[in-house]
Amino acid sequence: MKAIIIDDEPKARNLLKVLLEENCLEIKQIFTASNLLDGVELIQREMPQLVFLDIEMPEHSGLEILDFIDKDKINFEIIFTTAYGEYALKAFELAAVDYLLKPLRAAQLKKAVEKCIALVGKSQLNLRLKELKESLSLDEFKKIGLPVADGIKFVELKNIIVFEADGMYTSITTIDKSKILISKPIKYFADLLINIPCFYKPHRSFMINLRFIKQYVKSDGGYIILDNDKTVSISKEKREEFLKIVSSI
Repeated sequence: MKAIIIDDEPKARNLLKVLLEENCLEIKQIFTASNLLDGVELIQREMPQLVFLDIEMPEHSGLEILDFIDKDKINFEIIFTTAYGEYALKAFELAAVDYLLKPLRAAQLKKAVEKCIALVGKSQLNLRLKELKESLSLDEFKKIGLPVADGIKFVELKNIIVFEADGMYTSITTIDKSKILISKPIKYFADLLINIPCFYKPHRSFMINLRFIKQYVKSDGGYIILDNDKTVSISKEKREEFLKIVSSI
């Protein structure tokens, strides 16, 4: 496997190269570039499977990479290296785009590389970066990238009715009545969407879109009926909090 590191800081390039050599034995060849345009030339010549790309570089941001590469010729994965703040990192996660926070850590690097190896060849990278750039420019989260068997499926957040735990999986129901089973626990989505007000977790097994509440029923300990007639339990400790939220909608 080949990898290319694109970063304008020599120390950052050297550190990442050493970390890869010591921790990611799947990568047999590592090339480096100090700016985006030189990096694009390397990509076109060496055809790597993995590109490590700094975002904040002089002249061209790493996010501009698709302006210089034909989207039909993308057969590699990107891991961004960044010191971005919390909002931007949330945008990366919602777009299913991998990133490493500087200063780099070996354990995080190894995990990111393993994840990307599994995605090579079915990455839909151009679509994921498009969604990422849109979120960052609009300062608004509109879609979530869901890892499915054949790649990444983007779903508008406003169209999701409910997340339901299914062991270590999560079933997601949308307004078109489709169900998407994702191999991540519901806690992953609860953490990811914690700052998006329309999503609420009334029970350890459910997270709902508050816009789709049809009815609250007091009997039997209290439960919610959603617009698709799905019944959702409310845990005892969440009941008072939920009623306050509903009264303010």
